[in-house]
Amino acid sequence: MQREVVDMEEFRTLRADEIDVRVQSVKKGKNVGAILLLYKDARCDMNILDESVGPMGWERKHELIGDRLYCTVSILDENTGKWVSKQDVGTESNTEAEKGQASDAFKRACFNWGIGRELYTAPFTYVTLSENEFYEDKGKFKVKSGVKFRVSAIEYASRRISKLSIVDKAGNIRYSYGYSAKKQEQQNG
Repeated sequence: MQREVVDMEEFRTLRADEIDVRVQSVKKGKNVGAILLLYKDARCDMNILDESVGPMGWERKHELIGDRLYCTVSILDENTGKWVSKQDVGTESNTEAEKGQASDAFKRACFNWGIGRELYTAPFTYVTLSENEFYEDKGKFKVKSGVKFRVSAIEYASRRISKLSIVDKAGNIRYSYGYSAKKQEQQNG
């Protein structure tokens, strides 16, 4: 299979199935609702690098600078035969500190290459929660386990998110941006 030669800084935009959604926070106003964030995981970055420059056309290296873990992602410029590198630092995750820091540094370095950078153009994403989707713990509202959201559709204009649809695990549209009511009905059913 021949791969398409791409400009090293012009990676494709993310597909809906490559974007994960997580709850950033839960707020109570008139209703209880969740602010959602869009993100990508390290496997997505690896897949895009493999498909764009080939598995032998990129490499990653981690190094400790002070007490912070940095990742350098290098891509081979086939025209010059030289490696071009971009680097960034990671932060620890709440579950596995070292692994999370390495993964975060890699994802950030890939953002520097432009992979998934369009996620920074996401609109403010707020969904109203039903009473069976949240609980109160010591005065703070939290989403119940099992409450999940996913991107069902996404479109871009000039590498900026122009349309976005997020559904719950039952497939009900919970957030829509840029789509007409008719398109929403088609997506829902």
